[in-house]
Amino acid sequence: MDLKNLIKRQKMMTTVLTALCPLVIASVFFYGWRTIAVQLVVMLSAILAEYAFLYKEKKPVTEAVLVTSVLYTLTLPPSIPFWIAVVGIVFGVVFAKMAFGGFSKNVFNPALVARAFVYVCFPNYMTIRWTQASAGFPGGLTKWLNPMVEAITTATPLIRYRSEGTLTELSSLLLGNIGGVMGETSKVLILLGGGYLIYKKVAAWQIMVACLIGFVGTGSLLSLVTGSIAMESVLYGVVSGGFLFGAAFMATDPISASSTKEGKWIYGIIVGMVTFIIRGFSLFAEGMMFAILIGNTFVPLIDELVKMKNNKKKAQKKGAVANG
Repeated sequence: MDLKNLIKRQKMMTTVLTALCPLVIASVFFYGWRTIAVQLVVMLSAILAEYAFLYKEKKPVTEAVLVTSVLYTLTLPPSIPFWIAVVGIVFGVVFAKMAFGGFSKNVFNPALVARAFVYVCFPNYMTIRWTQASAGFPGGLTKWLNPMVEAITTATPLIRYRSEGTLTELSSLLLGNIGGVMGETSKVLILLGGGYLIYKKVAAWQIMVACLIGFVGTGSLLSLVTGSIAMESVLYGVVSGGFLFGAAFMATDPISASSTKEGKWIYGIIVGMVTFIIRGFSLFAEGMMFAILIGNTFVPLIDELVKMKNNKKKAQKKGAVANG
């Protein structure tokens, strides 16, 4: 195959990559140039994994695999070993995408399947080893990788809150100079990227809003019923961890998300509800990853029920017109 035709360009995927670029650059500033090295290694591995399934048919690799690579890498800690990052992306591409028939046929988000795999198989690297974030210029632009943190007080905001009940300053959460994974720290850049996707009509704003409604609504209800959950912690949860990143870039994946109008709201609310429940009542500090994968599971059923309901309404309307 001609090298120029190795990757099939997809306008929608190009838009998503554009929205992710600021987060990639921010990861370098906060943690060091190693983040770019991980991105490149993961991207090459993903391309080779997909190409292995397509080369006999002489079909090009889709640009979607680049989006999967970037999204997956941005959910990893900066210090993740290269071989673990590679194992994850290969698993995600092979078993969550190509095993289902390739692009547009996958049920689950491949990037999240990849992350879930390494999260379960290599928990020490995904939940304990964190890198100190840079606060001022030039940040990590002059470093390969910032120093590792040793105390729980300098770990991620969610881990700090779960272990000590300490709330990280809102300014730090918005700017991103906090410990965490490569692309989920700067909430300002995430919101800008999500807004850009909405502006370009690539991501469904209904899903993003529904995720927020599901999360805040569940937290508010439990706060009123049990009295053990403070509303402050509910609102804090929105700007902590990977909630906003997942709502803007992962839950809105057009392939694994709901495609019907009503289904988008139902799907998003499920994701938000499950995220809060996992965070509040499980051993996991985070929950967005598992919530989206659970939501993906229900998408076919949700869309089918919505279509059946709409078809029934159309049939009743036609019957009323015929009888009238």
